[in-house]
Amino acid sequence: MTSLVNISTDPGADAQAISDAVATRIKTYRKTQKLSLDELSRRAGVSKGMLVEIEKGTANPSIATLCKLAAALSVSVADIVNVASEPSAHLIEAKDIPTLWSGDKGGRARLMAGTTGPNMIELWHWEMQPGEQDDAEGHPEGTIELFHVLQGQLTLTLGQSELIVPAGCAAVARTDVPHSYANRGAVPLVFTMTVAELHST
Repeated sequence: MTSLVNISTDPGADAQAISDAVATRIKTYRKTQKLSLDELSRRAGVSKGMLVEIEKGTANPSIATLCKLAAALSVSVADIVNVASEPSAHLIEAKDIPTLWSGDKGGRARLMAGTTGPNMIELWHWEMQPGEQDDAEGHPEGTIELFHVLQGQLTLTLGQSELIVPAGCAAVARTDVPHSYANRGAVPLVFTMTVAELHST
């Protein structure tokens, strides 16, 4: 039930244009930091073949892969998909909000906004149909996620622990361990998620 990233925005947006932009940004960050494909592959734990495909704009990487690359480049996923905040307040139009996960039954997760890395905060909006689930690898040490369920019931699994978050409730979780989000209920699940990844200096 785990799905790959669908780098697309609201209907009418050009998904390929976004993939091309992501490819350009990763390549630019890599070259600015004078990293070879081999070195970025080693640092991120992502195969060189996958990196080549991403930089060509032909890959469909998972959210986990984008997280690994962002961490290795000391940027945020929001930097890579271009919804990172700028020094002053700015508007992110609906057409520019990317969908980074698509479920097999119509669910989706959109990265609404985020700050630049390496210390970063991201705001996500998730919709999951009954039976959908997303499995994630552990994020960098100390990563915290905040949840608020607007509709349905979220089943949050962290390692061997499971937490049920009903509609109207909120939760805090440390997600530097393998984890998953699932809708095991009978109605659509809608929740917001804030991810905070703060590195000590």
